Amino acid sequence: MSLDRLIDEIRVRAERELEEERSRASSEESAIGKARDEKVAQLRADGKRTAEIDAARERALKVAAAKFQARKRVYEAQEVKTAEMLGQVRGLLADVTTSAEYPQILRKMFAVATDRLGKQLKVSGRAEDASVLRSVAGKSFDDTPLRIVGGLVAETSDGSRRLNLSFDELLRLREDEVRTILAA
Repeated sequence: MSLDRLIDEIRVRAERELEEERSRASSEESAIGKARDEKVAQLRADGKRTAEIDAARERALKVAAAKFQARKRVYEAQEVKTAEMLGQVRGLLADVTTSAEYPQILRKMFAVATDRLGKQLKVSGRAEDASVLRSVAGKSFDDTPLRIVGGLVAETSDGSRRLNLSFDELLRLREDEVRTILAA
């Protein structure tokens, strides 16, 4: 009987060890499953956070680009309007050249030129202004016509200094001020 007892004892011990192994395997399996679930949840949360950050960045870029395009279009519209208004100003300056005061304006310009550059000048202007400039400047008048809206260009006889009093140049010099006035 001792052999039967020994066999029973071995069987009981083997069943107990087997049950312990099954219990340990089950605990490890549930721990691995729990760790896997936590890792999956963490990866999902990280993915969601990354997607939200990327989406926010993309939205910010699109909004910034849209704002830039809007500013660009407003600027372009202002430039078109300003260019049109500058064209109108040039037209008004051209109208001045047909007024009765225009010869007096040319005389004043000639006086300014002689004050700044001296008496020995070479004066030129538009072909339409030749008779007035010839009467104002006398021998200093150079009859080579210039393509300007109005006014005159004076330079010293040696060509070292030049004073451009054409309406085109005066408008160009004051264009920023004119743009500010027109934009207001």
